[in-house]
This record gives sequence, structure tokens and C-alpha cells, in this order.
Amino acid sequence: MVAGFTILALSFAGMELVAALVHRFLMHGPGWGWHRSHHRPRRGLFEANDLYAVAFAAIAVALFTAGARGQPWLWWIGAGMTAYGLTYALVHDGLVHRRFPGLPTPRRGYLKRLVQAHRLHHAVHRREGCVSFGFLYAPPVERLLARLRAR
Repeated sequence: MVAGFTILALSFAGMELVAALVHRFLMHGPGWGWHRSHHRPRRGLFEANDLYAVAFAAIAVALFTAGARGQPWLWWIGAGMTAYGLTYALVHDGLVHRRFPGLPTPRRGYLKRLVQAHRLHHAVHRREGCVSFGFLYAPPVERLLARLRAR
């Protein structure tokens, strides 16, 4: 059980790196067709970018299935991915993009910096020139502003 929760925690932490790389090199690269919708005002409840969540969920389901069929460590990786996905939905979709009504607006600290960093990411409406590709890690806002000004 300790090994399982260790794998879950490492998978959760590793997902931030995976998500940042996927965001930078896939979503702002060949996958821009889906992701573009996220950089425009949303019309309706869903956007094409939500298909990335479906794709990640499919990978997690495959890991759960493989784990249940004799590779338990894969089950724990799927659990870490799922925990990251739920946190992403709450923080990114809920807190940052206000897709879930009733969540408070962060006024200070880490969550405020996270919201500011992601808003700076959205200050650029095309696939090139954006900053801050992570979802749960937020670089210092001053550093992001300097990078945007330099571009």
C-alpha cells in the first residue's frame, strides 16, 4: 500500500511536467486545432480543447485496466493521473477560467499567482509567443511579464 501511494504521488507530480510539455509542444503545436478554442471566448458549456481531457482520461482508463489485469503499479499510475486531472479541473477550469460557479476568487498567495500566470498565458491569442505552460506550477509573474515584453 505504501508503494502504491508513493507511485500515485510521483505520478501526480510527474503529470505537471507531462502536462506542461504536452501543452507547449502538442497543444501549441500540431494539436492547435483543438486547443485554439481555449484561447478564444467559449461559446456554450464545452470547447474543442476539452477533448484533451477525454484523451488523458482514456489513457488513465487503460492504465487502470492493465493494473487490474496483473500490473498493479500501472493502476497506481492511473490513479495519480486521475488525481491530477481532478485537481486540474478544479483549479484550471474552475478557479482560473470560472467554469464552475461559486468558487472564490483568489486574492493573495499561490492561487492568485497561478491565476495571474495563466492569464498571462492567455494574453497571447495565437499558438506562438505564449508563456507559462504549466497548470499547477506558476512561475513568478514578474518573470513572465518580462518574457512577454521581450517578445
